[in-house]
Amino acid sequence: MRHEAFRAVARQSARDTSPRLHDEMRQFLQQFVHGDADASSVVTSEWTPRVDIREERSRFVILADLPGIDPAQVEIWMDKGVLSLKGERAPASQDATDGDANEVRFSRVERNTGRFHRRFTLPDSADADAITASGHHGVLEISIPKRAESTPRRIQVGAVAEAGTRQ
Repeated sequence: MRHEAFRAVARQSARDTSPRLHDEMRQFLQQFVHGDADASSVVTSEWTPRVDIREERSRFVILADLPGIDPAQVEIWMDKGVLSLKGERAPASQDATDGDANEVRFSRVERNTGRFHRRFTLPDSADADAITASGHHGVLEISIPKRAESTPRRIQVGAVAEAGTRQ
């Protein structure tokens, strides 16, 4: 029964040419099947760029896939230990360069468009004042240096002078 309902929805969405409906159905199904395991995406987001986060000895690195987006147009800010990324990818019809945009017809639209907004809570060891970002080949790289860790030191326990007996 569950599979029949899914097939009916799939047949209906196959007839609909609205890319927005396709995106909404895909997002709904992803949340239904996989759950909302990642809360880094803000509710107002229309899509969520994929990221890799790695930790190196001296820094954390966030790699965000943002093909077709000028890295200079991505807003990045830190507030109270939370790193935020915000931007937008224009719909493909606005990218048309030959002729009127109304004359362009797509046979398939799979790339996500619209606004995105993601937030990441940084560990206390992150140096928020030294964060840098750069973009190349559709990947935004955010480098978050680690603060110099204080090395543990042994504290010597001294003996109390024996002037009298303490009780």
